[in-house]
Amino acid sequence: MYTELVFNSCSSSYLRSPIVELVIGSGDAQTTLSAHQGLLVQAPYFQAEVDRFVAGSPRHIELPNDDIDACAAVLEYIYKGDYFPTVSGNTMEYDPTVPSPDDSGVALLRHARVYTLAKRFGLPALAGVAHKKIHLTQSTAKGEIAYARFVYKETSAEDEAIRKPVAAFWATRSHVLRHEAEQEFKRLCLEHPQFGFDVLSLVLDMQEKRSQRAEASSQSGRKRQRQ
Repeated sequence: MYTELVFNSCSSSYLRSPIVELVIGSGDAQTTLSAHQGLLVQAPYFQAEVDRFVAGSPRHIELPNDDIDACAAVLEYIYKGDYFPTVSGNTMEYDPTVPSPDDSGVALLRHARVYTLAKRFGLPALAGVAHKKIHLTQSTAKGEIAYARFVYKETSAEDEAIRKPVAAFWATRSHVLRHEAEQEFKRLCLEHPQFGFDVLSLVLDMQEKRSQRAEASSQSGRKRQRQ
């Protein structure tokens, strides 16, 4: 849910800057959020949008395909330097809106959406915050499948920072987790072959390393016997 913005840490010059409206979503789900231009333009994406404003025209930026909660989290971060749920050390604040068990991956998807928006808007520090929260989030096998599907659909193949941990998670645990979500895992592999390939590559790499260690151990044992 959207957390009310707190302005205590903001410079008064930022708060005196013009208001910009963000029109998020479309149709009945459309929502408008407001932000101070001086803070909003910290994001290169919004700076470029503001530069296109024409004098006398509405000062709004349309985001018809974006998630309202993720956009609200971005604004919260711009104002406060963090977004709900916050992290203290390696402990994340309790979020009562997340079901237990989280079979739909609600929490993981929430942070993943913030991550993708942060990358798009040009806010690398926010992407880092969202990424940390992803790794502190507990989920189920089905929730992890939902998260993996989002990552492989919404992020670029070059974004190894978020894709590689997903593939590694399933490469090291798929022999156990597939029994909890075998059909969902199969569908994900068919929908996103790159996911299946990435997982298989890591599994084969691990098997190759085990074989090399076993071979090295065997050779070492034979040498000792000859001595």
